[in-house]
Amino acid sequence: MNETEFLELLKKYQNGTLSHEDKDKLDAWYLHKASNSKRQLSEYELADSYEHLKSRLPLAQKTKVINIWPRVAAAASIIVLLGAGIFYFAKSETAAKQENIQIVEKAKEIAPGGNRGILTLSNGKQIILSDISSKDIIAKEDQDEVTIKMDANGVITYVINPDADTSKENGNLFNTLSTPTGGQYNIVLADGTKVFLNAVSSIKYPTQFTEDQRVVELEGEAYFEVAKDKSKPFIVKSDNQTIEVLGTHFNVHAYDNESVVKTTLLEGSVAVAAKNQKAILKPGQQSNISNGSSKIAVKEVDTEAAIAWKNGRFKFDNADLKSVMKQLERWYGIKVEYRGDVSDVRFNGGTFRNKNLSEVLKVLELSNIKFKVEGKTIIVYP
Repeated sequence: MNETEFLELLKKYQNGTLSHEDKDKLDAWYLHKASNSKRQLSEYELADSYEHLKSRLPLAQKTKVINIWPRVAAAASIIVLLGAGIFYFAKSETAAKQENIQIVEKAKEIAPGGNRGILTLSNGKQIILSDISSKDIIAKEDQDEVTIKMDANGVITYVINPDADTSKENGNLFNTLSTPTGGQYNIVLADGTKVFLNAVSSIKYPTQFTEDQRVVELEGEAYFEVAKDKSKPFIVKSDNQTIEVLGTHFNVHAYDNESVVKTTLLEGSVAVAAKNQKAILKPGQQSNISNGSSKIAVKEVDTEAAIAWKNGRFKFDNADLKSVMKQLERWYGIKVEYRGDVSDVRFNGGTFRNKNLSEVLKVLELSNIKFKVEGKTIIVYP
């Protein structure tokens, strides 16, 4: 991206017209420039970074100067990525601190996760999906009434044969798709429902939906695009909650090592039931069911942050440090240890999930959090 393109994107940001695609370009540019400098910004350098760039680029003379970069409020908040990016562009010769160089060198070989999954058939046979060379038929179920296929993108699809007997008397056979640490996988169920499965997660489902309800069981995190069928409600059971929908888009975050189960609605409506209570969510809302509470809490949230993982990103919306690090643990296969109290450390910002761990740590270091890397153990110093 040249200087002219860069300033045009800045103008869009100032005017509030920056698209998701343009934001991705700026994030990618920032990560590239940040690799040449690990120095933390001061609030004064951040405030004048745009002026510095403006004085060096001819096009900047035509650009109206607006102070779009907020001062750094506290070490508990990540500096806005665009502001950091400008500074690295203008002052890339700044020397990096030796401790940060060592962190990057040790973490640079820790690669991100990818498409990895295990399909368990009704007879107990397990198929390692990354080992499948054929992009067509994987297996057949229900006495050949259901064909399991893999398309060119690695998505698993269930196809019911036209002559299949879908009567209830035949009963249902169940398959399970699971992902390991550093894995994610997509599947299309027999009714056409699309499921995006995050790392360290599993979903159990029937090979055919022959009952009055379409019931699946989830552990971990998944994003659902439920096929509409008014005659058969779609039910997701996870942890201690049940979600009922007819056809909608939503995300369920239900890891057994986290204290809160979160359901985020993007489209349509869902009914969340738990602890003898029921809540109806509207688009943009999230239900929180905490181990320490007897109620279902409902709030407005940034839905982009909730499904950023599905779109190949980390996006933190006032996220606490431990929840951030748990995402990294599941995606990079690392172990995190803490030295000191980090309960009040929160983040806003993000980066791409296809980057090595070192690139993500660079972003987190901008908040004054320090890391020490020992093999695949990350020690956090607030």
